[in-house]
Amino acid sequence: MKIIYPKNLNKKKIEDFFIKIGLRQLVIESKKKIPMHLDHRTMKIPQPPDLNDLYRLYMFIILNKRTTVLEFGTGYSTLVMHYALMENQKKFGKIKPFPRCENPYEIFTVDNNKFFSKISKNRIKQLSKKLKYVNFFYSRAQMTKYQGNFAVEYERLPRVNPDFIYLDGPSQWAPKNSVNNFTTAHPDMMPMSCDIAKIENFLTPSTIIVSDGRTANSIFLKNCFKRNWNFYHDKVNDQCYFLLNEKVLGQHNHKQISFYNKR
Repeated sequence: MKIIYPKNLNKKKIEDFFIKIGLRQLVIESKKKIPMHLDHRTMKIPQPPDLNDLYRLYMFIILNKRTTVLEFGTGYSTLVMHYALMENQKKFGKIKPFPRCENPYEIFTVDNNKFFSKISKNRIKQLSKKLKYVNFFYSRAQMTKYQGNFAVEYERLPRVNPDFIYLDGPSQWAPKNSVNNFTTAHPDMMPMSCDIAKIENFLTPSTIIVSDGRTANSIFLKNCFKRNWNFYHDKVNDQCYFLLNEKVLGQHNHKQISFYNKR
């Protein structure tokens, strides 16, 4: 098993790519500037889209033939991954591509911020006619302990077993509680989600995780995971990648992996 990685493109080629797939609006919005003195972690308005990150997400889903996405933290990424899933649907048809794929070409996005979720949903309504394939899921986030370590968790998670997970939430500022007087809601702290570790046992071999700009969180997950994950830290693109590289579980998982490997 291996991950097929997107090629690095220059800014102009990435902009041309988004225009070609019908998302010129993202190129326009990416030109907006944030004043340097502002801390983007505490901003209460959406940040301009990072086209390089979004391009890589789109291509991860296309190149690795992903069918079902679980996203932690909604945003422009929700729209772009939805577009990628719809492109895969065009290629492979509307029927289930393999057994035990109950949510083909759907994305489940969980967020603790209703304001950002509304913006994200309206964006997809405006730019896509297939909103039924995007499932918005609201949940509060809270401080907790996982395996004795301080961490943040969503109180509720969608009922889905994805083959692609994108980790970009919750924010370190999301928890309103503390545990032993400790919280991540402090300028010197960092995001530290434990949700993926809690569902690890249900994930099937070949599952891919992409973590965006959360290196400390990714290392925490790597140390918590019990199964055989390939891990790679991409310093150039400020992302971390995981691949669940284990023996096939059975005939259903075999058909799933065969679908990914068939070119």
